Amino acid sequence: MRRRVASLDTNVLVRLTTADDPRQSLQARALVEQAARAGESLHVPLTVVLELEWVLRSRYGYSKEQVVGTLVEMLEARELAFQDEAALEHALHYYRRSPGIDFAECLHLGCAAAAGALPLVTFDRKGEGIAGVRVLR
Repeated sequence: MRRRVASLDTNVLVRLTTADDPRQSLQARALVEQAARAGESLHVPLTVVLELEWVLRSRYGYSKEQVVGTLVEMLEARELAFQDEAALEHALHYYRRSPGIDFAECLHLGCAAAAGALPLVTFDRKGEGIAGVRVLR
């Protein structure tokens, strides 16, 4: 297991993804490359992933497919270590297949699935028909 040397904030991942600020993007890339060379990893909290999805979609106009692709690429990067990776993988599975619910709800569902604590019980009618969700009436 790679040693985690720091945690990343959303803005660092945004710079890596969008390269919208050349100076900061170079700094972010250098940080990741340094961790890779040292055999270390950078921790990514689930709250950062949640915010990243929102920023990419609302500020940069990413489609659901682009967001999923970006997150999958990040999951495959050895130098990034995600908090509760299993929950995130479950969340991406639900997000791809459930057009009626947003990523935050999918992340809640993914965390519940990873914990072996399904169904996710909700009053939100958007969850009707989604495996693993029980809507209270």
